[in-house]
Amino acid sequence: MQYAAPKSVQDAVELLAGEAGVAHVLAGGTDVLVQMKMGMVEPDLLVDIKHITRLKDITAEAGGFRIGAAVSGAELGEHAGVGTLWPGVVEAVELIGSTQVQGRATMAGNLCNASPAGDSVPAMAAAGAVARIAGPDGTRDCLVADIPTAPGRTSLGNGEFITSIFLPARPENASDAYLRFIPRTEMDIAVASAAVSLEFDTEGKCSAATVILGAVGPTILNVNADCLLGTTLDDAALEALAAACSATAIPIDDKRGTAEFRKDVVGVLAKRAAKIAQTRAGVTS
Repeated sequence: MQYAAPKSVQDAVELLAGEAGVAHVLAGGTDVLVQMKMGMVEPDLLVDIKHITRLKDITAEAGGFRIGAAVSGAELGEHAGVGTLWPGVVEAVELIGSTQVQGRATMAGNLCNASPAGDSVPAMAAAGAVARIAGPDGTRDCLVADIPTAPGRTSLGNGEFITSIFLPARPENASDAYLRFIPRTEMDIAVASAAVSLEFDTEGKCSAATVILGAVGPTILNVNADCLLGTTLDDAALEALAAACSATAIPIDDKRGTAEFRKDVVGVLAKRAAKIAQTRAGVTS
């Protein structure tokens, strides 16, 4: 196996595109190094992007923030601006692993691992986050929601890698939240999860709603949340949301939870996350 630590995005692209064997990108390494140790992956080339300076930056842009692909969860959690604008995204990222893992794990790495249970992915998708991708044909932008295509698989092409994640601006009277269910109190992966992003009008009624589910399908799932529109998130609207989430979920049975349980609990999580987002938006029902 070859290890490379390029100093520029272009050098990284050339290394990845020029490798005839299996190439992996190393940002934090909290997924790929574990997978290597377990014999799940055997890369011919490991490209470490942490030495590309601008990939470690969090930059204000167009009312939102651009987060470099090598920014750790710990660094993101300490950034007051991102936490104020998108608290649900930050709380999702901060659920990834332990304190030690937080010092290494990255949001982009969590996305590219393409686990259906990845915590940051539903929250980013609910936020309308956009990944900037570098590759042999230059750069392109892609909605985060369109990156995972199946467990462990992404839409990235040969020689491509994510350089940053853009979290957009949002209007007043809007916020988000993320919740998950795990069997233990911490350091576990989601059995079911829900991310909710809501906007409210001046009368306190919901004017826009995005609800994304995790760990209840092969990829994240987008729920039709029209039942919330025009409401103050009364009990009937929230019950309708829970029913929509349960109907959208296509989970499996495994040792961590039955499909029936997952379909039920994901609706409960969505209801609770919606109320948290409403409170964070400064709206009372």
